Amino acid sequence: MLAPAPCRPIRVLIADDHELVRAAVGGLLHRQDDIDVVGLAGDGEEAVAMAAELEPDVVLMDLQMPVLDGIEATRRIGALPTPARVVVLTSFSDRRRITEAMDSGAVGYLLKDAEPDELLAGIRAAAVGTSPLDPRVAVALVEERRNGTPTDALSDRQREVLALVGAGVANKQIAHLLGISAKTVKSHLTHVFRHIGVTDRLQAAVWARAHGIVDDGPKRVGRRS
Repeated sequence: MLAPAPCRPIRVLIADDHELVRAAVGGLLHRQDDIDVVGLAGDGEEAVAMAAELEPDVVLMDLQMPVLDGIEATRRIGALPTPARVVVLTSFSDRRRITEAMDSGAVGYLLKDAEPDELLAGIRAAAVGTSPLDPRVAVALVEERRNGTPTDALSDRQREVLALVGAGVANKQIAHLLGISAKTVKSHLTHVFRHIGVTDRLQAAVWARAHGIVDDGPKRVGRRS
């Protein structure tokens, strides 16, 4: 019997404007057999360009960078034909920055004082589709929900998508009705699931109906977003 083919290493792009941070994190990742550092970006614009060219699996994204900040860079990476999974790696732990990052499309949020093993575990978790969160970040998100309804953290477009899901409209139909791509619909739903605490489309539909968030569908095509 043939031995199974080895798994491909996780392709990681590091985006940080501090050379020492890039070198330190890159050195840690280079020592891992299952991780391949494919690029180092010094600002958000460079991170987007490198993500488009190199197609990494995971991007470690600092938030405060020149030219283009990490929030907008994350949003643009999410709109790429082959989007990477962005994990924020920053020193900011305030609620506003956390919610901005998650709303922009980040799948995880880690702090720079994390232990090396925590960072490695976060990268591996993101690569297989889960959302790594520093425990302090998780607490901040819980507090954010406690201080408002789950939909308070959603954009107008995300609430619109949720309402259509509640009405039983398929993703492709939602894309057509709102004038956005199916990939953008899926990205919006990922954010919605996280904020309302569900894991799939059916649960989101049930949640929307239970909370009276249901739409019969817009009568015209909306703006692209």
